[in-house]
Amino acid sequence: MLIYLLKTAAWTVLLMLLIFAPAGTLAYPGGWALLIVFTLGSVAAIAWLARANPALLAERMGSPVQKGQPLWDRIWLGGFAVFFCAWVAFMAWDAAQGEFRAMPVWLQAAGLAGMFAYGFGVWRTFGENTFAAPVVKVQDGQSVIDTGPYARVRHPMYACALLLSLSMPLVLGSWRGFAGTAVLVAILAWRTLREERVLRRDLPGYAAYAERVRFRWIPNLW
Repeated sequence: MLIYLLKTAAWTVLLMLLIFAPAGTLAYPGGWALLIVFTLGSVAAIAWLARANPALLAERMGSPVQKGQPLWDRIWLGGFAVFFCAWVAFMAWDAAQGEFRAMPVWLQAAGLAGMFAYGFGVWRTFGENTFAAPVVKVQDGQSVIDTGPYARVRHPMYACALLLSLSMPLVLGSWRGFAGTAVLVAILAWRTLREERVLRRDLPGYAAYAERVRFRWIPNLW
């Protein structure tokens, strides 16, 4: 588990740089709130998965380039990582332009609530699906999961990502950060559609599951 905690520490340092360097100050409550929630949530997830599902923990903390992963997904993950880092840095810079007062406190609190809801959704998803890999692939022994959140939507992890992308601009205090949210939603939706092609082709029973559970991210919407 130590190696996973060290990876989390490295991510925390990177996130600190992405937030506080563009902001130009450490006196940034929204930045600290985001950093603390991300870090504590990551540590809690590692501790829980180390006990409840070590195989899933190893999968989630593994390399972003894996055997059986399509080339397009490797390219997508690299582009996503670059964009996400740039988005965080931009939001911190944008918040600093308004002296960290552009976003009402109650909306920042709503953003924090959204981040906690994101964490709860991820916990529920991991609890149901031991095959919740971060890359697009079908694993040995993988089967269709249709319980828990998968009984309502086919891709609850993407639904959680949508919630996170709406919450982060609120916490960091950046109205213009929602432009990045729109981009993230678009590229996540594209990946969802490409991933479904792989699942329909390679995962037995997925096509029938998609007929039963019609919605991908949001019930009665998409």
